[in-house]
Amino acid sequence: MTRYLLSFHDGAMTFPEEDRPTVAQAAHQVVRAAQEAGEWIFGGGLASQPTSIVATDGTITDGPYPPTKEVIGGFAIVDVPSREEALKWAAEFAAGCRCAQEFREIMFDPLT
Repeated sequence: MTRYLLSFHDGAMTFPEEDRPTVAQAAHQVVRAAQEAGEWIFGGGLASQPTSIVATDGTITDGPYPPTKEVIGGFAIVDVPSREEALKWAAEFAAGCRCAQEFREIMFDPLT
């Protein structure tokens, strides 16, 4: 099986605030379905907050940050037999979260 990262950008969920409980319920239904299928690894939303950068020498800075338009707002990792199956989960999450999902294969690592 192959693992895929499904993610969406912070700010992509542009529905009205009063829809948040409905969207959360829909997203959790997709998570439960992936768990029941045995294809869920891990996932969650990321808090929208300033980040720190840790350099290769261990130095920690709180900016300046490289210019970027988008950061990850949430993600899911699934382990599926094919690209097509991962795309199906991406479509399920897109519908549940009401936002487009980025889709990337995770490189195989024999130690994980």
